[in-house]
Amino acid sequence: MARVVSERAGNHALYDAQPAPSGALVQFDSAPARRADRPFTMEVTREEINPCTVKLTVVCDEAQVADAFEKAYKQLSKRIRVPGFRPGTAPKSIIEGMVEPEHVLDTASDIIVRAAAKAAIDQEGLVPDSRPTVDLTKLDMDSRQCEFTIKVPLAPKVELGDYKGLTAKRPPIEVDDDEVQHQIEEMRRRKSTQEVITGRGVQEGDVAVVNIRPDGDEGEGRTFMTVAGQTFAQLDQALIGMEAEEMKSVELTFPENFQEQDWAGQAFHCQVTLRSLSALKLPEVDDSFAQSYKVENVDELKGRLRERMIETKKGMIQDYVNDQLLSELVSRSNVQVPDNMWESVAERRMDDIVREQETRKHTLEEYAAQNGMTVQQLEEAQRAEARLQVIRAVLVREIFKAEDMSMSNAELNIELAAMAQEYDTEPKALLNTLRKNNALEELHFRAVYRKVLEFLNANANIVEVADA
Repeated sequence: MARVVSERAGNHALYDAQPAPSGALVQFDSAPARRADRPFTMEVTREEINPCTVKLTVVCDEAQVADAFEKAYKQLSKRIRVPGFRPGTAPKSIIEGMVEPEHVLDTASDIIVRAAAKAAIDQEGLVPDSRPTVDLTKLDMDSRQCEFTIKVPLAPKVELGDYKGLTAKRPPIEVDDDEVQHQIEEMRRRKSTQEVITGRGVQEGDVAVVNIRPDGDEGEGRTFMTVAGQTFAQLDQALIGMEAEEMKSVELTFPENFQEQDWAGQAFHCQVTLRSLSALKLPEVDDSFAQSYKVENVDELKGRLRERMIETKKGMIQDYVNDQLLSELVSRSNVQVPDNMWESVAERRMDDIVREQETRKHTLEEYAAQNGMTVQQLEEAQRAEARLQVIRAVLVREIFKAEDMSMSNAELNIELAAMAQEYDTEPKALLNTLRKNNALEELHFRAVYRKVLEFLNANANIVEVADA
């Protein structure tokens, strides 16, 4: 991906450019040197996408394209050692045979878009608020053609609504005995052991190793480990009551999402053989069990659990209240943001989802289907959510400025500690990682977000309700 640099107010902003179109490119003759009194000309078409986003379509002239390729060869020649020539002095005819056409194309695209993008933005009198994005749609050195689009983000336009007196409902923070007991059962399962079952048939929740062989299949069938009651209806019914080494002949219609693709959605008359049967043995809830969690007895364990669950619920309820306050703030305000801001957030989130699913050996299509969506619907949902979160972030910053708030080192350190706990790492290690990735702004914004939300809560009308 080409990186295109624009200079504004002494700073350098990186433009993301799409790779140049692929295809066979042929050599062109060297263009005559451009006269200093004949500047390059470009065709620039402007489109106002919204009040904060301008799209420029740029068509470069032939001399501009030829000049970019000449410079590309000169740059590349400095990286190549040619016997008998100093770096950068070898004739172009020699260099052409020593570099890949893709490298020439990438270098030329970087050169031409870097200059042309800045010139087009300056020509239109635009002041980008953040990094513009560039899409290179055509670059060909034979025809000397270059076309690209620039999406220029302008400063957000914000009419901040009344942010004092926002309203929200807050449910009570309660943890009953059933919730504590449910947590105890989860802890028992984590300490469970698996034991072989003899003398009885399969019951729901048992772990069964089962072999399934369709009639007429000359092979040995296929063996699966499954939990009785969690397969599919026909197989569950067949398994219940079976004992180890018992066989049954049953009709099975396999679900469309069955793990064996050649059986999925198919109906077979099958021989089902229960190879082995085991069940989870749960430990008794006694003082010994409690001491395995470093407390003296069961009562103390339950008390600790209740305290932790209350703290967890406090955080969840506070998030619920914050969401209500921010939703009302958005409805009271009028905010326009550049597309680039939320599009980049949505793209990063989609990339994260793809990587997460790859580690789990799942496809994006499977993930979307699990959530009742197509991939397109998932992408649209991520884009809508990203836009909402960007609008909320803009409003939070506006309130921070409107209230003339400031951020102390102590507050930043508190946020760093909270962030480190979230990522299960040490604050110093996290700080080094943020610095290495130029992401200290994330730490600062999280601290700003926390401070503004505390301010909104303190000035809100929050109603305690029995059931929100």
